[in-house]
Amino acid sequence: MARIPLPLRGLRARLVAAFVLVAVVSALSTGALAFREARTGVLQQSQDSVIKQFRKSVESAAPNISATPDQSELQAAVNRVLYDNPSQGWRVMATYGSLRTWAPSAEFQELSPDLRRTVATTSATVFQRVNVDGRPWLVVGTPITYDSAKGKSRLSGTAMYLVVSQDAEEGYVQAMVSGIERATVVALALAVVLALLAAGGVLRPVRALGRATRRMAEGHLDVRLAVNGSDELAELSQSFNDTAAALERSVAELRRMEARARRFAADVSHELRTPLTAMAALTDVLDENALRHDRETGDALRLISEGTTRLSALVEDLMEISRFDAGVIRLNLDEVDLAESVRRTLAARGWQDQVETHLPAPGAVRTRVDPRRLDVVMANLVGNALRHGAPPVRLTMRVREEGADVAWAVIEVTDSGPGIAEGAMPHIFERFYKAGASRARSESSGLGLAITAENVHLHGGRISASNLPGGGAAFTVELPLRRESPAPDHNAFAGAR
Repeated sequence: MARIPLPLRGLRARLVAAFVLVAVVSALSTGALAFREARTGVLQQSQDSVIKQFRKSVESAAPNISATPDQSELQAAVNRVLYDNPSQGWRVMATYGSLRTWAPSAEFQELSPDLRRTVATTSATVFQRVNVDGRPWLVVGTPITYDSAKGKSRLSGTAMYLVVSQDAEEGYVQAMVSGIERATVVALALAVVLALLAAGGVLRPVRALGRATRRMAEGHLDVRLAVNGSDELAELSQSFNDTAAALERSVAELRRMEARARRFAADVSHELRTPLTAMAALTDVLDENALRHDRETGDALRLISEGTTRLSALVEDLMEISRFDAGVIRLNLDEVDLAESVRRTLAARGWQDQVETHLPAPGAVRTRVDPRRLDVVMANLVGNALRHGAPPVRLTMRVREEGADVAWAVIEVTDSGPGIAEGAMPHIFERFYKAGASRARSESSGLGLAITAENVHLHGGRISASNLPGGGAAFTVELPLRRESPAPDHNAFAGAR
């Protein structure tokens, strides 16, 4: 299943998001504090100014109000207060007991019962901010008092109330909110610009590090980064350069050691080849005369002959591996009939009656391969199955299509033996690896499957090993069918032998 990319997976996106988040939080926090302080200051100043002016006007009108005022005295006091403040937009009401007078209108729904009770029981001026029908109002109530003989204030029972709109103040507050919003937008835009600049400064060395890492992974161990400044990114670049230099030295040393080892194996194999050839010729002569000697001498000669043969095969395998390592192997390609080539491999070694084959008819599957190396591949796989497996040993070949232009010849060799141990499966194609203790003492050199895999890979093919569900091992070789080859006949197969 394809992985769904996360929206903030990139470093640039995360940096921009972080900058924007910090800018938003800072702007909102600063704006909220500034709004609260400014709103409080505007409302407080307006409130204090209105209350002060109202009290002054009431004190000016109070001397003309008797202890038991009538309707006309209360109306005169209301008119006096409004006369002193003609352009304020005030609504004033005076009360005494059940008497009520007002101007310019009788609408005083903003006046709450709680405020009226407070004014009736205290000698202080009280106020309240209320919101009616979505509009803000300031309501002020002040009692008219008289000084008693003891120097204390005495309530007269007369009270005056003021209701004034605070739309202007609310407009100032809204203007502040709009200003804060504009400032926030500017801060966000500035934060995005700064984030992009900062991200660019951070991402340039990071991207350079990524490119250098990819080049190193491709084998360019001499890659280095430019170190600018003394910050953490510069330290990271320097650490990368130090690591790359150490890795380059280590790999160079390993390559020198590997080259020496390959030369040593090739030289030893070459030096052993000549005396082994002479020894093989000598053992052939001795084998011919083995019947003329006594039993002990004959057994000794046979042991010498077998050891010489095994040593010669090991030297040949070592020389072949050395050629693979040196990269001097070249394929001698020829268009062949794969099924016929496999039949020749079995016939040359006398395995026709030991191997059950399921092969296409002659000429059905043709492709370009190196016949000698294909023979080595099939001989190693079938020989291993015969030596280490159990009958019946089967060899099958089929064609698998992968699209209109891609096809593979699939060759499978199976046996009915105990199979391959699970722990040995990952190492089965490694050099000198033997799957068990019994095989460690066998005539195998441990190079056969490694050489087989190298030959298959040279042809652009694939090789794999597995265990069959019912027991036994299976080795599968897949070879590409070249375009020069005629289209295979999928239905033309020979019967089982």
